[in-house]
Amino acid sequence: MATITLKGSPFQTSGSLPPVGSKAPNFRLTNASLEDVGLSTWAGKRKILTINPSLDTPVCATAARKFNEKASALGDTVVLVVTADLPFAQKRFCAAEGLERVVTLSTMRSTFAKDYGVRIENGPLAGLTARAIVVLDETNKVVHAELVPEIAQEPDYDAALASLR
Repeated sequence: MATITLKGSPFQTSGSLPPVGSKAPNFRLTNASLEDVGLSTWAGKRKILTINPSLDTPVCATAARKFNEKASALGDTVVLVVTADLPFAQKRFCAAEGLERVVTLSTMRSTFAKDYGVRIENGPLAGLTARAIVVLDETNKVVHAELVPEIAQEPDYDAALASLR
């Protein structure tokens, strides 16, 4: 269990992020076509998982935009934006923002938040995910993991991207 804050108020998560050097847990998340996908969908590619509570918040939207922009310079890498939003809302958001270099995935029908240790256990956001970044290499080994301590803060984009160099 980890402690995070929302504007200074503390909350607990369901566990801890997978540690650097470990094999990432497989997952089942739902894409914009309502298909369930997992790590094997992007076999052989590096993956940046940007995990956010909801694209309907300013910080989450900013993170998706920034990773969409930075993803164009990354070869053989996919950016997976994971939120509790339904695929319909994720699709509308990406269309409205012109985001074409990220893949949105919903935690509906999924144990992802608990498996990755990011499920918020108490407080007004209970059931949503904490803000985190997990970067995987081509073999799904964790090369970077950041649980953002304050939900209202952006992640460290540079550290996440540097882990792929």
